[in-house]
Amino acid sequence: MTAARVWSVTSTTPTEDDARAIARAVVADRLAAGAEISGPATSVFWHLGELGEGKEWRVTLRTSAAVRDRLAARVAELHPWSSPEVTASPIEWCIDSYAEWVEQTTAASE
Repeated sequence: MTAARVWSVTSTTPTEDDARAIARAVVADRLAAGAEISGPATSVFWHLGELGEGKEWRVTLRTSAAVRDRLAARVAELHPWSSPEVTASPIEWCIDSYAEWVEQTTAASE
């Protein structure tokens, strides 16, 4: 099995503006090649000893294996919550030209 060249990093935020600010910052820093923002979505969670429910916005970022960890750290740094969701999944397959674009775009941040 070949190691994934492209990764999808996601986080949720309390507002669309927060998601947009994170997306703009990490794409401008070339830690992500691109971002998608979706929402709002209803989230149900356990926090501070009680059941909660609220609206959240999801920001999905595409990055290379080389800068994935730096991107995740930057998202956490920019995030308004003290312990935000920041997760990553490998893109098991994509066309070579897409992987090359992601790698070339994020190589500028190395």
